[in-house]
Amino acid sequence: MAGTVDGWLTEAQARALYDAARRVAPATVVELGSHLGRSTIVLAAAGASVTAIDPFPDDWRYGRPDTEERFRSHLARAGVADRVDLHVAISREVRDGWSAPVRLVYVDAKHDMWSCLDDMRWSRFLTAGDAFFVHDAFSSLGVTLAVLRDTLTTGRHTYIGRTGSLARFVVGRPTAAQRARVLREVPWFVRNLVVKVLLRLRLRPVARVLGHHDTADPY
Repeated sequence: MAGTVDGWLTEAQARALYDAARRVAPATVVELGSHLGRSTIVLAAAGASVTAIDPFPDDWRYGRPDTEERFRSHLARAGVADRVDLHVAISREVRDGWSAPVRLVYVDAKHDMWSCLDDMRWSRFLTAGDAFFVHDAFSSLGVTLAVLRDTLTTGRHTYIGRTGSLARFVVGRPTAAQRARVLREVPWFVRNLVVKVLLRLRLRPVARVLGHHDTADPY
């Protein structure tokens, strides 16, 4: 069902989220940025209790006045609405009043650096070894800067690896080698940035030379 919902989560990324949610189900999973529910359905289908947080703004590139309505409709059609607690709000507003345990966090909300860094603060409700994921971690300038800043200046998150642009972290102090692992992703990010510029310039054949065969940005 999730595959019929518009969005930017690939099948491989959906599998990574599903497997992680399945391991902690029926515990609470927090999703920051739900849009039409593609990833929400994946997390709920794994048996987790999903807290979905999205203000559903209609003034961004993909926003529409009926986005929330479509989101709820997709959950109902997938049969997972009863496992999703939706908060139509920004992340910080919900987090400031939050006290319940969380076992998994998925970050895919605003893509500027400061918003992403703020969303990553949800990891304080996780325990050591718990996972959180950041989408577009190496395909969006703001998110990439947030990931680099967090990895290089804090000691709470350890980068494990990525599925496309979906980065996986666990709560725990990283070693120097583990911090360096993020830096090794920078060339791949630069390639994605070049691809995005080529698509804007309508130079799709050149983007294909770099291995990008989609009409959408890399994600």
